[in-house]
Amino acid sequence: MGEKNDYVWYASYGSNINVDRFLCYVQGGQPFGSSEIEVGCRDDSLPIDESTFIINHQLYFAKKAARWDSGGVAFIGQQKSKDITLSKKYLITAEQFFDVVKQENSGIEFEINLNDIKEKGSQILRSNSWYGNILYLGESKGYQIFTFTAPWDMNEVELSKPSHAYLATIITGLKKDYSNEEIYDYFNTKSGIKGNYSPEELAHLIF
Repeated sequence: MGEKNDYVWYASYGSNINVDRFLCYVQGGQPFGSSEIEVGCRDDSLPIDESTFIINHQLYFAKKAARWDSGGVAFIGQQKSKDITLSKKYLITAEQFFDVVKQENSGIEFEINLNDIKEKGSQILRSNSWYGNILYLGESKGYQIFTFTAPWDMNEVELSKPSHAYLATIITGLKKDYSNEEIYDYFNTKSGIKGNYSPEELAHLIF
């Protein structure tokens, strides 16, 4: 399992790309645009490093999240693909990662063994929890990289349009590292956005 103070990278690809939103999971608080007040981590220390990261899994938007105006939220496919998902990774303690997983899964506490997950590549902790599937994504600077997604595949769930507030939260985070044009091209083809957002509606959120 590793010591609770061992550091790991958490690779975010949804609203947690926005550091202000992610820090609500660390230190508690209500993110802008969300109706939920997060409890934070037992250890509310800030991440000791952060950087951009590319995940080679397909991004899509599905389900209807009450905290985000009942709109779709971000997931990635369980298997590697040729698709690129933009991510921001945060270097936090393993205990903090466990607490983030708990908050992303409505307060459910899981027994997580990161060494087992590294060996297997992934592990479904709970088959009916939206983010109950932990993925191992490699290493960076000597630290293991993990993220979480759904225990289902994209073709097993109904795609949903993300709310303006949710998508704008991700866009704000991406703007620190990418141009408006790059962000538009990135989202314009994503499942759950394509066909649900007109080009004008998407551009209005970005530019």
